[in-house]
Amino acid sequence: MPRKTLLWKIARHLGAIAGLVLLGGLFSATLVRLAPGFDADERELDPSLSAESVRALRQSRAGEHNVLGFYAAYLRGAMHGDLGTSHALGQPVQTLFRERWPVTARVAGIGLLLAWLLASALAFTACLWRRPGFEIFGITLSGAFLCIPAAVLALLSVILNAPGYLAIAFIVFPRIYRYSRNLLAKAYALPHITAARARGLGEARILAWHVLPVAGPQMIALAGITVSIALGASIPVEALCGLPGIGQLAWQAALSRDLPLLVNLTILVTLVTLLANSGADVMNYMLRPREA
Repeated sequence: MPRKTLLWKIARHLGAIAGLVLLGGLFSATLVRLAPGFDADERELDPSLSAESVRALRQSRAGEHNVLGFYAAYLRGAMHGDLGTSHALGQPVQTLFRERWPVTARVAGIGLLLAWLLASALAFTACLWRRPGFEIFGITLSGAFLCIPAAVLALLSVILNAPGYLAIAFIVFPRIYRYSRNLLAKAYALPHITAARARGLGEARILAWHVLPVAGPQMIALAGITVSIALGASIPVEALCGLPGIGQLAWQAALSRDLPLLVNLTILVTLVTLLANSGADVMNYMLRPREA
């Protein structure tokens, strides 16, 4: 694989990521600005505030009425390391992100890892064991969790006093299992797999040399997609479980129509999602010659 081709592919991905992140932030600001009740601020209902305090609150959000002007000012500040200040929490957005991202990284990361371990174990066992009862069990289990809303799983984790990452694992698990099960089933049904078994090759060698090279690229692409699924699942899980992470922050920002915070959250989630998907794409491109 030419090095220049790989570098060009990475540069193209980075350029696309930068463009989409900027557009995502602008669209987010536009949607929040056009949302009903944007001008309402519940702090103005405080009877202890004077007329001057109410006018100061309204003046603090006057610059947000012009979306393009607000976004241009936001980008200028972001280039100097200033991401703005949250209206609802009264703290710099940069400080909020620094304090809360480790919680989301731990909860979403552990949940994603558990989901992949459970889904992969069931999928490989179903393909290797090939028992109708076990296959029905896997389909039923994944279908049951697929039908349960994420908020319900989060509430169950609160009721059962279970860690939040278990709720995320059960939210992501059915998506991984169904897709990976189909990929592995198609790979094991290929003629050369049957020929390899007829020649007496062990299952471990068949898996490493014949199955994974076929199903691996799509599994890597699926891994990139599940990152965004886990991030989305962290919003109801953290909000209902009381976990002080980015997901809970997004919930609070949406309720209070906190424009600076929502724009930054949109850019952050868009950036992480695009980096995960682009990383999977570049990894598949790097592994392609080895598969040949």
